[in-house]
Amino acid sequence: MGGLSHDELQQAARDHLLLHFSKQGIDDLLVLERGEGPYVFDTKGDRYVDALSSLFCAQIGYSHGEEMAAAAAAQLTTLAFNTNWATAHPAAIELAQRLAGLAPGDLNRVFFTNGGSESVEAAWKLCREYHLANGQPQRTKAIARDIAYHGVTLGALSFTGVERFKAPFGQAPIDVTHVSNTNSFRGWEGGPVQDEAAFCARLLAEVEDAIVAAGPDEVALIIAEPVQNAGGCLTAPAGYWRGLRELADRYGALLMADEVITGCGRLGEWFGIVREGVTPDLVSLAKGLTSAYAPMGAVVAGERVVAPMAEAGAVFRHGITFGGHPVSAAIALKNIEIFERDGVLENVRALESHLERGLATLRDLPIVGDTRGRGFFWAIELVKDDENATFDQAERDRLVRGFLPGRLREAGIIARADDRGDAVLQIAPPLISDAALLDEIVERLGDVLTDAGAHMGVGTTTGVA
Repeated sequence: MGGLSHDELQQAARDHLLLHFSKQGIDDLLVLERGEGPYVFDTKGDRYVDALSSLFCAQIGYSHGEEMAAAAAAQLTTLAFNTNWATAHPAAIELAQRLAGLAPGDLNRVFFTNGGSESVEAAWKLCREYHLANGQPQRTKAIARDIAYHGVTLGALSFTGVERFKAPFGQAPIDVTHVSNTNSFRGWEGGPVQDEAAFCARLLAEVEDAIVAAGPDEVALIIAEPVQNAGGCLTAPAGYWRGLRELADRYGALLMADEVITGCGRLGEWFGIVREGVTPDLVSLAKGLTSAYAPMGAVVAGERVVAPMAEAGAVFRHGITFGGHPVSAAIALKNIEIFERDGVLENVRALESHLERGLATLRDLPIVGDTRGRGFFWAIELVKDDENATFDQAERDRLVRGFLPGRLREAGIIARADDRGDAVLQIAPPLISDAALLDEIVERLGDVLTDAGAHMGVGTTTGVA
């Protein structure tokens, strides 16, 4: 390593490092230098439970470095690099074959990228090529969901439904209509949904209305996450995805599952959408594809999407120099091997209900209004009173950006405080976590949220301070 001391690293970061989605020049920046199992260690030697899997990426934790290094070394000493531009290499071909075998239905064609935003952009280009090949160039519009996050490159940002991320960068290059998300805690006149079937019907009717308003022959794509991240792990009502599939088929659009977060084991399946009993036309992957031991993303496309191009021998007018990098592909193959060898998916399935029950006990705290999620992907919605009232902007700033980051760090746990919708605290533990570690995470969260409630005056007779 560079050998800089803790203080030198802090100063160098302030002087030279531009942080992602963060205020710049943070005092006492958390700098992590080592990982072991589900734990990470900072430059002062303090240990933290990584209950966020390093932003939903580190699926198998931090103890497989030697195996991954061996896989990388074998590839580097054989062929360090080759593109997938009119050539290919064995690692990318083998990985594409493996992903096709793991995917549902006819999702058999794989295009590699370097991450999530690139995957969403590549999927949109595949979608456009499909409609062009079918003689429908007018299909240039899309349907996405409110508050949903689909990436930050300008194309992917078009699908993102968080206005404050979009407004500074001008007119979006893709015409996207945003419809309601599936927040059942706030989905019925601001309160919890009482009739799931009616809620589902209303959501689907809104999607259909949006398609009709945009022009049924102009909509190219419907995009959604199996569990929506922004807004706090929003699950869909029963029948929702089957309804989206039916609407896409009826109006000639493609259906895409953005699985950058929910894929690669996070929901206990390689493709989380299988839990909905639906096969989409396109799936985006990233994050857990290599368990973050190397950067990589992918789009997995159905045969019917690719057929018009493949049969005509047409050129797919898109490419990424490092997409499908041999070393990343070799690491992804090793990651799949470890998943299968160590029963990683089986562990998530076995412990999902245990984690759900543990988090549900936090609802006894006055500041907790709801707990929701699937697999190892959960959110806790934070409220200001017994009526589940939401915090206003000043209160969210005080809670989400002011109190929680420092208190979580003090508690030795990494989680995500977020307010792209209402105020939530999210966790996504490494998929190797056992019951004891999950219990420890819940206990630490309980301590943090007890203090958060006191800090905000929740549960007192005077309300929020």
